[in-house]
Amino acid sequence: MSGRTLLRITGDTPRRRGEDRGRRAGDAIARAWRVYDELFTTVAAGSAGSAGSGRAPDVRALALRTADATRAWAPELVEEMEGVAEGAGLPFWTIAALNARTEILAEAGAPRAGECSTLVLTGPRSTGGQCWDWHEELAGAWHLQTVTGDVHGFAGITEHGILAKIGVNEAGVGVLFNILGHTDDAATGVPVHLVARQVLGTAGSFAEAVGMLTGAPVSASTVITVVTAERAASVELALAGSAVVVPDDRGWLTRTNHFLDPSLAAGELRGRREPETYDRHRLLGRRVRAHTGPLGPDALVRLLSAHREDGAEVCCHAPAEGALGSRWATLATLAVDPAERRLLVHDGGPCTADPSTWTPLTAPTRPNAASAGAPKAPAH
Repeated sequence: MSGRTLLRITGDTPRRRGEDRGRRAGDAIARAWRVYDELFTTVAAGSAGSAGSGRAPDVRALALRTADATRAWAPELVEEMEGVAEGAGLPFWTIAALNARTEILAEAGAPRAGECSTLVLTGPRSTGGQCWDWHEELAGAWHLQTVTGDVHGFAGITEHGILAKIGVNEAGVGVLFNILGHTDDAATGVPVHLVARQVLGTAGSFAEAVGMLTGAPVSASTVITVVTAERAASVELALAGSAVVVPDDRGWLTRTNHFLDPSLAAGELRGRREPETYDRHRLLGRRVRAHTGPLGPDALVRLLSAHREDGAEVCCHAPAEGALGSRWATLATLAVDPAERRLLVHDGGPCTADPSTWTPLTAPTRPNAASAGAPKAPAH
């Protein structure tokens, strides 16, 4: 079991939920912001001569621009971020910047020598999971959470100050997350983390989740994989458009950090810069083709436990030394079981997971859900 902080966020309005988050995690949010503030500048400086200008981005202006786009799409998300800022005693634009960190880093020309790998197996009871890779310096800047007060309660993990990331809601809609890279990426649209938050808080079915994703006006590319007990699909998002990628003929979805849709792949950026995403995809493809049986947590970690000597670094370990922006590590391993509305979280890479290291989270049920006919989530 993890000693990671669990925040139980409540509130009957977006602002109150935000204020609750800000009060509970204000100091941690401030610490995370200081790292990101440095990261934005470091990445921009390191990108000089490649895709970036080498100039520090105007983070405040970019953050407020994405907040404006979000206000036009889902104003309640901006209200929630305003509540976080108020509760934490921080300027609103810093909270907007945290939630738009993917977009700001894309605009700064961030390399992504690492990142996430996802596996999903559909069938009578679809399950899945992923590695979440990010900067080692932010290993202490994420937490577990349950959130109630929106249309649907949900559980998952997220970074301090960011409303949501990976999780599952009480309707049995799960969300897994891989960053992509497209030549059109910018910080002009709705942040992808806020899109994931909207799905977790409001989508009551697979179709609702996919429709919400394909309609989101994003500007930085990501693939969000929607998993329910009966179905799954990866929704590739970019400023250039969206595409729905369905499981293969054996029911598998295997995702790393490049586009699979041919039209979006024409603008591929990430794979051209760091082709190791293709190596991870090929290795995982070979492994799942040889796999038989269900995709439970034990099978998931066996499939994801791969290092450079295996042909691709799916389970990522940071070097002992290096500058901020270059030290990637698998910060968490996650397994989702939508039928149980449950997420299992291991603090670290899959090669260190065993049955005793998983922390179970179950999506909370609204107090009136039973009378409304919603399914009741089982106890841990």
